[in-house]
Order: sequence, then C-alpha cells, then structure tokens
Amino acid sequence: MTRHARNCTAGAVYTYHEKKKDTQQSGYGSQKARLSKDSIKDFDCCCLTLQPCKNPVVTPEGFIYDKEAILEYILHQKREIARQLKAYDKQKKRFEEDEAKKQKSEKHSKIKAFVDKEKSIVSKPLNPFTGAGPSQPKEKAEVPSTSGAGPSSSTGAAGGVAKKEQLPSFWIPSLTPKAEEAKLKKPEEKVRCPMSGKPLKMNHLIPVVFKPVNDRDNKTSLIVKQVRYVCAVTGDALGNSVPCAVLKPSGAVVTMDSVERLIKKDMTDPVSGDKLTDRDIIQIQRGGTGFASSGVKLEAKQDGPVMQA
Repeated sequence: MTRHARNCTAGAVYTYHEKKKDTQQSGYGSQKARLSKDSIKDFDCCCLTLQPCKNPVVTPEGFIYDKEAILEYILHQKREIARQLKAYDKQKKRFEEDEAKKQKSEKHSKIKAFVDKEKSIVSKPLNPFTGAGPSQPKEKAEVPSTSGAGPSSSTGAAGGVAKKEQLPSFWIPSLTPKAEEAKLKKPEEKVRCPMSGKPLKMNHLIPVVFKPVNDRDNKTSLIVKQVRYVCAVTGDALGNSVPCAVLKPSGAVVTMDSVERLIKKDMTDPVSGDKLTDRDIIQIQRGGTGFASSGVKLEAKQDGPVMQA
C-alpha cells in the first residue's frame, strides 16, 4: 500500500473509507458517533437539571429527580393539561353549535322547498253545468318534450354546475379555498414521567438518603468530587460503574451486591429494621461509563437525506 492509497480516486471499487469521508463532508446518509463519559450524567444527578440532587427522590422505575424540579414539572404539566382541556371543550362546544345551526338551516330549507312546491300546484275548478260527455272531446294532456334538453341533459348540466362550484378558484371570492381549522384531540389527563413515560403522581416519589463519603474536604464543590457517596451497608464507593438500589422504607442507597448477598437473605431493611418485599428494592437507573460493557448504549445516530437510484 502506497502512502496516498486512501486518497486515490482511480480505484475500481468505492471503499468504506471513501464512503465515510464523503458522507461526513456532504451531509448525506446516516452519521454515527460514540459518546464519551462526559456526555453521560452521573447516577446521583437529577434527570431534569443534570446536576447533583439537593433533595433527591426516586420514582418506582428507578429514575432520580431533584424534588423541587420534579414538583415544578408536575405542576407545569397539570396547568398545561388544564389549558388543553379548556381549549378542547371550547372547540367541542363550537362544533356542536355549528352542527345545530347546520341542521336548523337544512330543516328550514326543506320546509321552504315544500312550501314553494305546494304553491306551484294550480288546480283547475270544475264547472258543474258543463260536463265532459262522450260527444265532447277530452283535453289532450301535455306530452313532455323528448328533445335533447331532457331530464338527463338537465341533470348533467346541474351536476356540472355543482362540480364547478365545488372546485377551488383563487379568482372568485366565493370559491377561494380556505384552510380548515385543525381539530384538537382530547388531551390525556395523566401526568407522565419524563423518562419512563409512565403515570406519575406526587405520592409515587420516594425520598432518597445518600450516605456521603467520609472526607474532611469541605471546600471542594460536590459536583467536582469523583466519589461523593458510599453504600449504607458496606461502605463501598458508589458510581456509574456500580449497580445500586434504594430501599423504600428507609430510603438508603446500597449496592446490588450487598442486596444479593446480605439483604435478600432475611428481607429486612438494615437501616430501619422494617420487612422488605421485592417492590421495596428499587434499582437506580444509572448512566454509562464510556465502556462497551456498561450496558448503556453510548452511540448517537443522525439520519440524513439519502439519494436513491
């Protein structure tokens, strides 16, 4: 392989390197990039503010939020749902009024057509002194015309006029097309978790009690420290690489290793002494570590336009 083999354009095949280079320069096709550790939040950071929690709470699915941030989110969603419901009810009432006006107009037009038809009927009075005897010929009934301007032609003309009136026209004000008002769908009245998408209420939030690491450095900011908290049972350092869980009765954070080896033997909370069930052990949803085996997908993909033959 020569020195400039990758930049050679006289090859018989379109190499992977050339395809990747052209895709990056032109913007066509799908582009992938692997995220680093700096792009992933820490396990103890809020899912909304992405900062270390001052008053952490956890959902039954294991997502940690700052209490102030998640309560503000719930109140905002409730106000938004109330606004959408008000707009939906207003639109529904307007549609019902329009439908009632339409039915009233159709009923009025039918009555008017019936009255006009009744008025057009003219009855010829009979003379009692002159009867239509056998010697007197009867009046000939009018024979309908069978010319080209018959019912079929009149129907076709009427259909053509109706079709012509339905077609949009930008030159006739009465036939100018109008944009129809978009119909609002009935909004969902449940507030959902921004991460899991499941219904979320205030009483679902469980307080979390982290055990801080025992160091005497009070000057360093909490977000700068690499190790901030330890397990409440074993004292092991907690991080994204260590699976951990929250015990619901006490809110203590422990490692999953201590849960499997110690807590599940007697199913008792080591901090409060309460009995535990499987639902009381909530595994925290942690971020990635930058390694492929961390169990978190750290690949970002952006789909761009594709030219197809």
